[in-house]
Amino acid sequence: MPPLSRALLPAALLLPLAAAAEERPAPLAALEAQGLTVHGRFAAPGGLDGYAASANGQAMTVFVTADGEHAVVGNLVDAEGNNLSAAPLERLVHGPQDAETWASLADSAWILDGRDDAERIVYVFTDPNCPYCRQFFQAARPWVEAGEVQLRHVMVGILERDSPRLAISLLAADDPSAALAAHEAGTPVEPLDALPRRWELALQENHTLMERLGLVATPGLVYRVDDRLRTAQGMPSEERLAEILGPRP
Repeated sequence: MPPLSRALLPAALLLPLAAAAEERPAPLAALEAQGLTVHGRFAAPGGLDGYAASANGQAMTVFVTADGEHAVVGNLVDAEGNNLSAAPLERLVHGPQDAETWASLADSAWILDGRDDAERIVYVFTDPNCPYCRQFFQAARPWVEAGEVQLRHVMVGILERDSPRLAISLLAADDPSAALAAHEAGTPVEPLDALPRRWELALQENHTLMERLGLVATPGLVYRVDDRLRTAQGMPSEERLAEILGPRP
């Protein structure tokens, strides 16, 4: 595999203290100088040292030879063709990244839809002018009303000129959950004349989070399958709906 291109890699991120204290083999240090971020080290067969890393949001493994003079970027397979890179990447890169993303979603400006003790949580990037958001809201009623799924509507305003005002009006309502339910049932929220600065900033942060997740359409759905984060955009098919919300009650 050719060396990582400087043009394709961002500036190097700060490393965890433990990783930074470790002296890097020269090839790995060279890759870090090009923007590679090392998340952790792991044991590898054949005298190799394995490193879980990422660049431009893409996870990868780097294997350094025993003499410390050369490195190979890519997956390592055994004699049966098993990918020996998958487990370290899951443990050292994907797992922590998913946990960080889930925490960011929890800290975003969202409107509760469902019971607090629901077993499954789904985040929904919702625009007040989105017909597919309304369709998803109605389609999810059996799961929500059965107490099996809690939807957290991360409000955004991206579709129409008045979308930001409507989104903020819903977030700032005395009872946001009731206001959103009425809005999606056909009784539009009354837009505020003066928008609270707090909610303007929160809406912008929601937009930034949506962009960071690579979502460009609403509803933008973020959910978990086997402890891994998954995303979907637009109104899901019946099959995808079951994956997102679980078996129909």
